[in-house]
Order: sequence, then structure tokens, then C-alpha cells
Amino acid sequence: METRLADMQLCSLILNSLNECILGKQSEIERLMIAVLAGGHVLLEDVPGTGKTQLVKALARTIGGQFRRIQCNPDLLPTDITGVSIYHPKQEQFIFRPGPVMTNVLLADEINRATTKTQSALLEAMEEGHVTVDGDTYMLPAPFILLATQNPIDFEGTYSLPEAQLDRFMMKLTLGYPNEADEQRMILARESGHPSDRMEQITSIEDIDRIQEQVQAVHIDDAVGNYLIQLVRATRSHSHVLLGASPRAAIALSRAAKASAFLAQRTFVTPDDIKQLAPYVLSHRLLLHTDARMNGLRSEDIIAEVLEKTKVPVRLER
Repeated sequence: METRLADMQLCSLILNSLNECILGKQSEIERLMIAVLAGGHVLLEDVPGTGKTQLVKALARTIGGQFRRIQCNPDLLPTDITGVSIYHPKQEQFIFRPGPVMTNVLLADEINRATTKTQSALLEAMEEGHVTVDGDTYMLPAPFILLATQNPIDFEGTYSLPEAQLDRFMMKLTLGYPNEADEQRMILARESGHPSDRMEQITSIEDIDRIQEQVQAVHIDDAVGNYLIQLVRATRSHSHVLLGASPRAAIALSRAAKASAFLAQRTFVTPDDIKQLAPYVLSHRLLLHTDARMNGLRSEDIIAEVLEKTKVPVRLER
């Protein structure tokens, strides 16, 4: 119990540190932290200059561990990510030279600028925690967290992420513009350099690994679990949805809900944990019919409708 309380305090310190670096984005930072504790990957989609890359760098500094960054572009090759086997004449054998994916925290900046072939090099790493090069399999450090950014309004020289890859991201988040007061504070904070460069390590990657194990031990009642399943299944039968949320989405939502409960210092998941996270876990996994998209309908609208129509379990006390 003491270890659990100490780990909760560590999480609070990390959140406070990130909030001092990226101003006015407490909710978004908390969701990012939830994904990290749940062992999930995150897609940060927003216009340039909103602090996506700085948030990832700040997170990597606070939790320790290895950090690598990939600047994606159309010339990037799959081996630039996974690594390559190089023949060593003196030893007369091929030696594996690991790529940047061999790290704890990997930032794939502007991931939609990489070709689909290069993007697919991340699929195995995201789902299975290892990569295969020239027939040999290499395990990634644990934990492995991929944080990818993309610009939603830049279409020239970009490649849409395939559904199979989107489904491997636990959450899709946006930061948005800061309010006027926070933007003024940002200007003053930059007088002594960028805040992310002054971030200090708060915990170790080994601590994060241990906390992730504790998160998985958070309890989900059968009624709450059934509520989660009904939400996911409702997306598949919706008249405007061509491709609904997958079983992987249900697992991701349950893991995220457990992490949310852990941050709230609870040992059990509530329906509110699921309701609050469902838009960020499920929306990017839905593929709508063409006519629905032409009429301006969004995946977020579908999730909101499903949440409204799905009955929430209520526990009656006698």
C-alpha cells in the first residue's frame, strides 16, 4: 500500500512538472499520462506551433529512460527506424546496427510525412514490442512508448495513416491554442530559454514499468466491463459507420480506464472513467460512410451519440 501511495505521488509530481512546461493544457497532459501508465501509444494531431513536440520532450525528461526522435519525411526508409544488418569484413559476419526504435520513448515527428511502407515498419514495434530485421527478431526496451505527431491541415507531401496503424494508437489527442493569459505567460517564460530544456528527471523508467503493472491490477467490475463492451459494439452497428471499433479498441479503453482510476487514487474503474476517455480512445478508429462524411458528420459525433444512448450501470445500495 505504501508503494502504491508513493507511486501515485510520483505521478502527481510528473503532472505538475508538465503543467509548468506546457501551460493551460492540464486535461490534455493528464490524458497523455494516462496513456503512458496504460502502456499505450499516442497520436498528437494539431496545427504547428501548439507544443506537441515540446510536450513529448518534456515527458521524456521527467520519466527518464532512453529517448529518440525521428523526423519523418518521404525519403525515410524502414531500416532508418528499425535498424540494419551490416557486413563486418574483419569478423566475416553481419552485425545488427539498431535504429532509433530501440528506445523507451520514441518521438515520430510528422509521422504522416513518411511513406506508408516506412510507417508500416512501426506496426510490429507498436503491437508486439519487437522488430524483425533480415529474419532476426530483436526485442525493444521495456516499456516502449511511441508518441507521434501530425499536422491535420498539411496535405502536400503527406500520406494518410492506414486504419491498421491508427488502431494501434491508444489515444488521439489535440492540444489546441492556449488562452490569452497562458500565451502571455509563455512569452515571459521564454526569456530564460524553453521550459522543456529546464525539465528535471522526476522518476526512472523502471518506476514507470512498475507503475504500469500496478495499473493493470486495478479492478473492473463485471457491470462496468459490460458497459464498456456495449459502447464498443454499438459503434459497429451504427448506420453511419463503415468500420467500427475493434476488439483491440475495447482492450485499450479498459487499460486507459484503469490508468485513469489509478491517477484518481482508486482501486476500481467507474463508468465515468470510461465515458471521459471513450472519445479519445475510440474516435480515431472509426471509419464513416462517405455520405456521412460529406454531410459533415464526425467520428466524435458518433461516439457522443453512442455514449448518450448506452445505459450506464447503476449500483443500488440497500
